[in-house]
Formats: sequence, C-alpha cells, structure tokens
Amino acid sequence: MTREPLDVLVVHIPQEATEEVLAALFAAGAGAVGDYRECAFVVPGHGRFRPVGAANPTIGQVGELEHVLEDRAEITLPRSLRTAVVAALRAAHPYEEPSFHVLENAAG
Repeated sequence: MTREPLDVLVVHIPQEATEEVLAALFAAGAGAVGDYRECAFVVPGHGRFRPVGAANPTIGQVGELEHVLEDRAEITLPRSLRTAVVAALRAAHPYEEPSFHVLENAAG
C-alpha cells in the first residue's frame, strides 16, 4: 500500500491559546493518524524572546526580555496539506511571528 508522504509540524504556543491553535490545525487537516483524529503531542515549557526594532509583540514590550509559559505541540499532517496547515497556524496563532518548523518524515 502506498501512503501519502507525511510532515510533522512542531509549534510553540502560549498555553492560553493552545486549544484554539490546535483546533485550527485540525480543521485544516492536520492530526490524522490512521483511524484516529485530532492527534497531537503537547509538552509544557518556557519560551523566551526579546522583541526588537519594529516588532509589535502580543506579549511583552520592545527591548524587554520576556518569559512565557508555552506548549510545544507536534502534529502529523499529509505533505500535500502543508501550505494550508501553515496558513491556518499563522491565522490562529496569537504571536506576530510564531515559532514553528515543519519536518519531512522519511518514507517508510
């Protein structure tokens, strides 16, 4: 059986926005694994950043180091939906510049 290539989206989300962002990703087609839906691995952590220049931060002030309780979420998605899922992420995520990366799964 040939399966569509998969990606994994890894994103850092301020904890109060995690459920909303995940819902948007699931609506865009991410999080399906076999006969399961809305699958994600979510781990709490501490994010830090310093907005500079013309930044318009959702949290914190330009020039000030900020520490935020965030969740790291990992979600599988069909590679063919990458553009739509990343667009949904950018639309739902509260940060001006969300911290995320997309990894291509090896064929297997």
